[in-house]
Amino acid sequence: MSSARTRRCQVLLRWTPSTVTVVKDSAGRYFASFIVETGPEEVLPEVSPGLGIDLGLGHFAVLSDGTKVDSPRFLRRAEKRLKKTQRALSRKEKGSSNRNKARLKVARAHARVADARREFHHQLSTKLIRDNQAVAVQDLAVKGLARTRLANSVHDAGWSAFVSMLEYKAARYGRTLIRIGRFEPTSQECSQCGVKDGPKPLHIREWTCSECGAVLDRDINAAINVAKAAGLAVPACGAQVRPGLIPAPRSEAGTHPTPQPSTPR
Repeated sequence: MSSARTRRCQVLLRWTPSTVTVVKDSAGRYFASFIVETGPEEVLPEVSPGLGIDLGLGHFAVLSDGTKVDSPRFLRRAEKRLKKTQRALSRKEKGSSNRNKARLKVARAHARVADARREFHHQLSTKLIRDNQAVAVQDLAVKGLARTRLANSVHDAGWSAFVSMLEYKAARYGRTLIRIGRFEPTSQECSQCGVKDGPKPLHIREWTCSECGAVLDRDINAAINVAKAAGLAVPACGAQVRPGLIPAPRSEAGTHPTPQPSTPR
């Protein structure tokens, strides 16, 4: 590394690095890794809200306050370009310089997808940690889901990497990350009255509680239950439920049997 680049890196760093490691990835790119010791000034001031997060595929994350974060699907959007570069690689003769160039193109195409996913994870995890004192997520059986027909979508979402970012950023900024067990019935329990209606197929995204009649959004209901299972207070407006239809009393429906006295003019 040149002296000019070294001086620029020292200006950008707030602390003096103890070690610097230069690595080269499979796409032929070089990275410099710095190890620094941070001080207590990294801890953010306390804030009151707590948040439950339900991770999924239709939406990448649904928050207990009703916010839904769309899934970018970086791999799905890049599939056409990745297939084109992979086909070009398969046509090259093994051991040739053209094959090595094609291999680098494939590696760089995959690296762009991974970089875009990582940037999305960093931006979202930083925002959630900065805005909330405590964040709760449910432990997911990622390895089991990766063996189903949804394997490509599960790998594309990158839940494990996202939760790992939440974990180390919570420790860095003085926040709390709470993991609840994967067997908590967050999608089976009504967040309003606590009644368990049993498991539901994935295509059911909205359901009505048989006890209280509330119409629940499956993902928001699960996020609220994640927050409750972690012991976090959930605001009343966070439920976003609709009361069920209630028939009007017979005394109020239709016309009155006798005419009502009119007001004299």
